[in-house]
Amino acid sequence: MPFETDIGKQPLIVDMNVTEYFKESLNSALSHQKIKAEEDTVHYVVNLLAWFVRADNLFPAKQAGLVGQPLALTYADAVEAKTQEEREAALRRLGDVALVVAGLFASSFSRKLVDIDYYIAMGGSAYGMLSEQSSSSVRSRTFRAIFGELSIKFQAFVDALAEVGDSTPLGSQTDVLRLYEIWMKTGSAYAAERLRKLGIEPARASVSGRYS
Repeated sequence: MPFETDIGKQPLIVDMNVTEYFKESLNSALSHQKIKAEEDTVHYVVNLLAWFVRADNLFPAKQAGLVGQPLALTYADAVEAKTQEEREAALRRLGDVALVVAGLFASSFSRKLVDIDYYIAMGGSAYGMLSEQSSSSVRSRTFRAIFGELSIKFQAFVDALAEVGDSTPLGSQTDVLRLYEIWMKTGSAYAAERLRKLGIEPARASVSGRYS
């Protein structure tokens, strides 16, 4: 099925080699991490990666810094939207950016005011709201299913994208302390696996009953 970008109504057109590369990489990561996902959802994320491979699509020039406009402001755009279409576009932008940034650029959050868990919470919520769209068209039902799965499995897809990023120049999580911090904040199974491969067994300290 054809997918459109979250900006405007132009069909997503990307270099086939880039698309195929991300398709193979993402499917490999999902298989390695034993994450089950519907074909339409995987196709959506692959096209999302291919679209965002251009930095100006992920971080528009008018937005300063790596993470661009704060997610809270994008959420405010959704709340203050004058039409349902504008609201859904803002929520989709929020979910899409949160997923790609949390998956591929987790190390960029180090020493920032917000961290990866914030992006996971915001992105998952945005996709969750999108999955509750009221339209009954076939296209809308398909996207509701995609956004619903991304909402429920947001952390899992972040882990899968982290593995994709580790094999490309797009992102890296080789810093041991940062890996441990990510695992502590999110419980990421992929971060835990990476730590074990580095000879470190992740273990949470029991603090005020927060962890079992």
